Amino acid sequence: MKVIVLGGGVAGMSAAQELAERDFEVVVYETRAIPGGKARSMPVPGSGTGGRPDLPAEHGFRFFPGFYRHLPDTMQRIPFGGGGSVLSNLVDTSKVQLALEGRAEIITPSHFPASLDDLELAFSSLLAQATALGVPPEDQAHFVNRLLLLLTSCEERRFAEYEHQSWWEFSGAKTRSAAYGKLLADGLTRTLVAAKAREMSARTGGTILLQLLFDLARPGHQVDRVLNGPTNDVWIDPWLEHLRSKELGVDYQTEHQVQAIHYSDGKVTGVSIVHHGRRFDDTADFYVAAVPVEVMRLLATDEIKQAEPRLGGLNCLRTRWMNGVMFYLDRDVSVVHGHSLYIDSPWALTSISQAQFWRDVDLKQLGDGRVEGILSVDVSDWEAQGGNGKQAMYCSTEEVCDEVWTQLKKSLNDAGIDVLEDANRLRCFLDPDIVYPNPTAAENLEPLLVNTVGSWGNRPEATTAIENLFLASDYVRTHTDLATMEGANEAARRAVNGILERSGSNQPRCSLWRLGEPAIFAPARALDRALFALHQPPQLAVSAKEDGRIERSELVSLGGELASLGASVAGRISRLL
Repeated sequence: MKVIVLGGGVAGMSAAQELAERDFEVVVYETRAIPGGKARSMPVPGSGTGGRPDLPAEHGFRFFPGFYRHLPDTMQRIPFGGGGSVLSNLVDTSKVQLALEGRAEIITPSHFPASLDDLELAFSSLLAQATALGVPPEDQAHFVNRLLLLLTSCEERRFAEYEHQSWWEFSGAKTRSAAYGKLLADGLTRTLVAAKAREMSARTGGTILLQLLFDLARPGHQVDRVLNGPTNDVWIDPWLEHLRSKELGVDYQTEHQVQAIHYSDGKVTGVSIVHHGRRFDDTADFYVAAVPVEVMRLLATDEIKQAEPRLGGLNCLRTRWMNGVMFYLDRDVSVVHGHSLYIDSPWALTSISQAQFWRDVDLKQLGDGRVEGILSVDVSDWEAQGGNGKQAMYCSTEEVCDEVWTQLKKSLNDAGIDVLEDANRLRCFLDPDIVYPNPTAAENLEPLLVNTVGSWGNRPEATTAIENLFLASDYVRTHTDLATMEGANEAARRAVNGILERSGSNQPRCSLWRLGEPAIFAPARALDRALFALHQPPQLAVSAKEDGRIERSELVSLGGELASLGASVAGRISRLL
């Protein structure tokens, strides 16, 4: 059977691999000349001189948290080198840096030894950072208790209540100190997931933050992994070669833009594609829409929305800008062996110094031969006013680069040490997705979906009501529940599983994994499930003290409480019957 995949980013390539491994004929249509979607790397045009290749650039740096499971599983099946896989191109960082203007940087390890208690270690590390940032102890305990409440709440309560609360409201930032709101409630969400605490769903924001904390604490796990070279060199291009190989035989076409999805009598009848100005139609047995939400909104006609009403909710989903700025340095500045979070930067910056991880990349053989270091920066808040008095989205390319550089210097250059010097900056590159149709207005060709309050209800499943149309994109409902490469990969797996079901295939289904949570809290969640069914408020089964220690004795009585509650519920049911 033939499947057409619309979009050749991480979701589209993931779907193509899973389908081809199960003997489907696969055609992928990708709009851009470079494969990989938002994950792609690209050359800096015109930067190479003297016969050297152009310098590498990225849409934004790549970040592989330890809780990712779907994407590493796929990467392990992509050949690289002599019998290895591209998964081996992931390298661990060793530190995470929190940088604030006018303060010394706070550097913590991104992994911990196995001899310490997992959960307390995660929380105590968080509180140690909060203390250094000026958050009062009582506010620190409150923050941990909010996380514990989320941990001990059942899934039903999370969706019914916390999904409809903002992270700002759930965390209680309104009644806490200014430092609490600025650093813990707002700062973490802005820099990690390009979302604002007053808008982001408490269920999503809290869940992802907990996953990152678990990665910190689990023995042998890493919260922070990065690629050992430019993304396309060490991942996307080998992936494309594998897809096009005789083994899989995927027909992956670049510079092919989907213009329309045709629908009639309960099924998709074909698609219209434009290639270099020429339009043609193609048909298949099944279709996978692996395009971002802003594109699917345009492709979903009224007839398609009538057949699949859940697609009508796409217009309610929000996107924000999260794009990369890269600085090429005459002398390498490592900054820290990992990511730096600029918690109080106006534009919510996060950075990583690449050369220390790209050990096999000789930067002197690229560009004009002068570059020795690359500082890759993600800008997560394009709507806030910068030190130049302007929002990033209303700045020119030069203004964006200069203001980002200024914000970095304000956070890093302290204690009389200039980590970043103007003379060391050779050139700057802004993600080409930021386009300027005129001198004063910019558009973002690839914004990022953000999980706003209640947005889960507007997100469709991968399998649609249309018998041969499936969705594989980061807006699809997944366990990952965040606009990430991991979420895109999981959505693709769900789409492929849907095709396998409807085609009657006996091929094995794609593996899916839930986000992991400590088993010790399972009784607490079971108790809360019973309370929720009785319309009772949650009970905090465990609590944190101001020194970060967790009061564990409360867990001991949970079994008895659960048994007692179960008997009470049984009694009520018997009376009703």
